[in-house]
Amino acid sequence: DRQSLYKGPYLNVSLPFVSTKSLNELIDEGKISSLFRNLSDISLDQKLYKHQEEAINKICSGKNVVITTGTGSGKTESFLYPVLNTILRDIEAGNNGPGIRAILLYPMNALVNDQIDRVRKILTGFPDIRYGFFTGETEEKSSDKLRKAMSDLVGAPIPENEVLSREEIRNNPPHLLFTNYSMLEYLLIRPNDFKIFTPE
Repeated sequence: DRQSLYKGPYLNVSLPFVSTKSLNELIDEGKISSLFRNLSDISLDQKLYKHQEEAINKICSGKNVVITTGTGSGKTESFLYPVLNTILRDIEAGNNGPGIRAILLYPMNALVNDQIDRVRKILTGFPDIRYGFFTGETEEKSSDKLRKAMSDLVGAPIPENEVLSREEIRNNPPHLLFTNYSMLEYLLIRPNDFKIFTPE
């Protein structure tokens, strides 16, 4: 109460992020799949930041990357777009069977839920890519009642390509699996769950 914690004025010397090409331009150059145009809630004409384009190019060419950049600078797109591109290229090649193509790992369920909401918007109109989350909140069995309850919770219909139960994930693993560190450990040591990582 007796001491001032902040005293201005303050000067912010952060530089703006450099913009480069759009997804449409990368599609036209053949760097990413034209099936991106079938996805929802993605602005194909918006310019990507330079670090996003570099990450997409490097990941799509088989290189590993570490992305460190500021808040609101599109880190998720930097890794999500290349992951989607890999799956879309598989679809183009006629390889769209069940099986996990990517595990998106987060430290907390709140982040898992946030990313599921984002992917749901992108994949709502593209049923060829299946996705789901396996956390302590994932129900054991799916039902129409569960799908309706989830739809009511998020305020929009849950698309059919969203896998809602552990049983579905075990029996027909989705392309994208969202989970947290603790649950991934369980998945790797429980025989009933480990089978989702081993093709039949």
